Amino acid sequence: MTPFYLLVLGILATWRVTHLIVVESGPWDAFGRIRRAAGTGVLAELLGCFYCFSLWVAAPLAYWLASTWPHRFLLWPALSAGAILLERLASHGEPAPQPLILEDQEDPNVLRS
Repeated sequence: MTPFYLLVLGILATWRVTHLIVVESGPWDAFGRIRRAAGTGVLAELLGCFYCFSLWVAAPLAYWLASTWPHRFLLWPALSAGAILLERLASHGEPAPQPLILEDQEDPNVLRS
């Protein structure tokens, strides 16, 4: 069983890393450049969605903090959920920014009615 303080530290670490990469520019605009370089594909959607990216940040933390596989699988979404709750509190109840999805207006493979 994970001690409570490790759970709190895991949630804080998940929130901090996710917020740094998804929301902030980072030192020397490093994370801003990475998000811009990702373009508009799946990686751009992942880097633009706090909810999605927090799951990826929480996975290695859950693996490291828990000692058994069932506990790791339960801790993984719990760390992400805690980070999402912190983000909602930090943004004063505003929903996290959603990824920017640009549609190609000239794509001939799109069926229109």
